[in-house]
Amino acid sequence: MQEAVLHPPRTLLEVFKMLPEGTCAEIVDNSLYMSPSPTLNHQSAIGGLFSKIYSHVLKKKLGKAFVAPLDVYLSKTNVFQPDVVFVSTQNESILKRDGIYGAPDLVIEILSAGTKKLDLTKKKDAYEKAGVKEYWVVDPETSEAIGFQLVKGKYQEFKRQQNKVSSLLLKRTFKF
Repeated sequence: MQEAVLHPPRTLLEVFKMLPEGTCAEIVDNSLYMSPSPTLNHQSAIGGLFSKIYSHVLKKKLGKAFVAPLDVYLSKTNVFQPDVVFVSTQNESILKRDGIYGAPDLVIEILSAGTKKLDLTKKKDAYEKAGVKEYWVVDPETSEAIGFQLVKGKYQEFKRQQNKVSSLLLKRTFKF
């Protein structure tokens, strides 16, 4: 249940926090973006990846894995709902009741026609700046997956492949 607001919202973050639970919305560079429900191909890719990653993380006791929608607060001007998120046991202090406050260890974004440009530019830059160690983008239409690893504060592409994500952090390949 949302807390009652005693004053009109003054910041975009306050507006964001007033949205109904489950709203597909993100703050990207202090602009609010809302999107319709994902396509079937998008959801199929998420489901396949998340179920395998979740099982692996649970079995190996590596930390916690989550699937969208879940708010990741990278800063006051960047709040995202990544499709799949992994937070290592060592980093679990960033997990709060209402979301993740800080950089997850691994983020996977499934590209959509409406969000592809954001995922590959502004969001990628924000993940890099926040210190997300590993970032993957998956195109459900072409089945291409591209992996980026944070090296000295900058993303370097380390893998481009079809129908699978080969995570360096999780030391495993996950087919979708």
